[in-house]
Amino acid sequence: MTPAARLAAAIELLAAVDSNPRKPADAVANLFFRDRRYIGGGDRRSVSERAWGVLRGRRRLDWWLAQVGVPANPRLLVAASLLTQGWSLDGVVQSYSGGQFGPTALNAAERAALRPLEGHTLDHPDMPAPVRLEMPDWIYPLLLARFGADLPAEMAAMEDQAPLDLRVNLLKGTREDAQAALALEGIETTPTALSPWGLRIPGRRAVTSGKAFQSGLVEIQDEGSQIVAALVGAQPGMRVADWCAGAGGKTLALAMAMDNRGNIAACDVSAPRLDGAVRRLRRAGVHNVERHLVEPGDKWAKRRAGGFDRVLVDAPCTGTGTWRRNPDARLRLRESDLAELRPKQAMILDQASRLVRKGGRLVYATCSLLSEENEAQVEAFLGTHPEFSVVPLTQAWPWPAPMPCDGPYLALTPRRHDTDGFFAAVLERAL
Repeated sequence: MTPAARLAAAIELLAAVDSNPRKPADAVANLFFRDRRYIGGGDRRSVSERAWGVLRGRRRLDWWLAQVGVPANPRLLVAASLLTQGWSLDGVVQSYSGGQFGPTALNAAERAALRPLEGHTLDHPDMPAPVRLEMPDWIYPLLLARFGADLPAEMAAMEDQAPLDLRVNLLKGTREDAQAALALEGIETTPTALSPWGLRIPGRRAVTSGKAFQSGLVEIQDEGSQIVAALVGAQPGMRVADWCAGAGGKTLALAMAMDNRGNIAACDVSAPRLDGAVRRLRRAGVHNVERHLVEPGDKWAKRRAGGFDRVLVDAPCTGTGTWRRNPDARLRLRESDLAELRPKQAMILDQASRLVRKGGRLVYATCSLLSEENEAQVEAFLGTHPEFSVVPLTQAWPWPAPMPCDGPYLALTPRRHDTDGFFAAVLERAL
């Protein structure tokens, strides 16, 4: 593809994202490229990076266009992003030449609207703080209360491209085996800093078509997610429940930690998500997992009350910890989403706690940065469940030092730990 054709494809991809406001951008992009198989790997990366760059700066780009009284649209957003990256207006006009496969030419009104952006960076001192920090207005005071003066630095880290982390499946081989196998595919990796199960690839690389992935030797999983799974403390022979298992990412890590011995119940309210775990379990060589669909009026949990050594609750949440990886999520998040999620999280935590045996552990986790979904939920739960107490991170940490954070809970952020944002609390039921 020519550079102009790549710009046109990025504009088209952004239009598809805008027309599906409640659908994650990566899902929209997958469908977009599936319908355009003629776009090669290098072009696909270029188009994606251009589109994702706009999504990362969307609030600031909207602000710039609003200053000149022009409604934002994908054509102008891409053009504005180029100008704030040092392009001249003449260069943008040449790229929007209307030639074959390129964007249609900018008209006089569009050129006039874009001219004030020439020579400027994306930031401007007159921007309101939520705009400058790329977040919804309503969430700004919540994150400011969480991070204080560190908030700008925490949000700046969200602007970086997330690395690609892999978890080595120790059922199939060692981390050194996985590194060697990936190197044969031309993929260089480095060990993750905190998880002894992890390998990191800078940037984006296609790994799912390679032998290391297809054989089940590695699985895509953020280092923070690996740490959450390890905090469960699952051991061979235990009975473990993954109460919000989804497609089974943490279930796979639990099975590995248990050396395929014992039993894992992977539970979820979504049949498609549970069905999606089947192929992953088979590829990983996991055979100690049973799947259970949680439905209204279901007696399964009641019959198994007090029957599990470990229960993991990877609760549905706002996903604010994944903004580095999913910048479009900030555009879709509404205050009403948090209002709906908080009672749901409390209900799920209460339900899952009944499965824990005396002396067993309950791990509550989110990929959220908000205290309202994290510490506040745990404290409210402990207030109504005195039979549970916090296991401090110093006791729950599964590996030799270093531990990533102080305090009783796991609290990871992209800035401090170069992982997605994760929270986890380990709670133990009294004997």
